[in-house]
Amino acid sequence: MDRSGAIRRRLALGFAVLTAAGLMALMSPGSAQAADSYCSGRKVRTLSFSTGSVQIYKRDGYVCAMTVPKDQQSRKRTMSVSVQARGGRPVVDQGSFSHHAGPVTVHAGHRCVRVKGSVGSGSVSSSWILC
Repeated sequence: MDRSGAIRRRLALGFAVLTAAGLMALMSPGSAQAADSYCSGRKVRTLSFSTGSVQIYKRDGYVCAMTVPKDQQSRKRTMSVSVQARGGRPVVDQGSFSHHAGPVTVHAGHRCVRVKGSVGSGSVSSSWILC
């Protein structure tokens, strides 16, 4: 009895089903996400500044942040977002974006984090938060 052939067929079928499910999820009508849904978890803080805001989310020890401009025009402008867990290096996304910078995610565990963000000439920088 050749069990390895049966196992390979089952694995191939399982892989095909997972691939099809993933493709269907990407093609579904609701796949265009609002800015709030790029980070998983619950929103724990919003840091507002003159030209935008940094939205901060937390889930299972991970902190995720993204910078969103105040005016939602689809023109490119310089934006950045940075999250740093205490004792670690900052994770940064910066460049010329139309809708948002980030998301960036760090594993903070129970450590404090520092969050920075900017849109054009406006910016914000937190102290150590979410301790």
